[in-house]
Amino acid sequence: MARTIKGSITIEGVEVPVSNPDKLLWPEAGITKLIYLQKLAELSPYLLRYCQNRLLTTIRYPGGIHGKFFYQKNAPDPLPPFVQTAEHEEIRYVVMNSLPVLLWLGNLAAIEFHPSLHYVGEQLPCEWMIDLDPTLEEEPRIMEAAFYVGEILTSLGLSSVPKTSGATGLQIIVPIEYGVTFDELRLIGHFVARYVTEKHPRLFTIERLKKDRGDKIYFDYLQHYGGKTLAAPYTPRARQAASVSTPLAWEEVARNPSPADFNLLNIGQRLRERGDLLEHVPPQSVELILQHLRKPGIR
Repeated sequence: MARTIKGSITIEGVEVPVSNPDKLLWPEAGITKLIYLQKLAELSPYLLRYCQNRLLTTIRYPGGIHGKFFYQKNAPDPLPPFVQTAEHEEIRYVVMNSLPVLLWLGNLAAIEFHPSLHYVGEQLPCEWMIDLDPTLEEEPRIMEAAFYVGEILTSLGLSSVPKTSGATGLQIIVPIEYGVTFDELRLIGHFVARYVTEKHPRLFTIERLKKDRGDKIYFDYLQHYGGKTLAAPYTPRARQAASVSTPLAWEEVARNPSPADFNLLNIGQRLRERGDLLEHVPPQSVELILQHLRKPGIR
């Protein structure tokens, strides 16, 4: 019979419970819950930045990544007094604004963190994210596809940051000036999606049904919308390599890395050396692009 070990750690003056610290969450990588909590603390200045003041959905794996899992939107009961929540459409979400809350969720085996694309109590997007979603389980062309999209964004005068999803896909983040609506970003997304699929028809598709995509990469401009989520920058993922959703430089994309190259065991060293690549791109205006797309005959 497995031992149940319980204890606690004190972080920022808050006592956070810890149970079963020796439980293997990523068996192939040798990452126990205790190691995971240490890695979350290392990631916290970056992961919290992109989850703060947002409605949080987590994916929990109580038995480790090969066991049963479930999505958690509603905050679990009982809630410690240091955990903040926010109501949205009759769901009581956790708002992950501090390291103690992050570690509390880590102890609950919350392995993936998927924040809302807007702030609590607001309806406007925080940034623009393009989701490139492979149809194939292993997709060696994902970095090539991302590079083409990056070139198009640059031609539109937009700086962008690609990030691995940590799974098979890749997202491209465009920091934007606050005030743009989701519908306006969908308009731009549809334009870019059509352009890239027409220019590279053997690589991209905008076909929503997976069964009709063949082996193409889905340019998903629809996922970035109110009520939807995408994997947060720096969230761990439930993959054997313990991969982490990691922002990249475009010159790294050109070298065709594997998403598994960026994981819980080496992300700390990368962040010490390179910092947060997303932080270096300032918010940008998309108003001129929108004015062009609103002209008659442009779509």
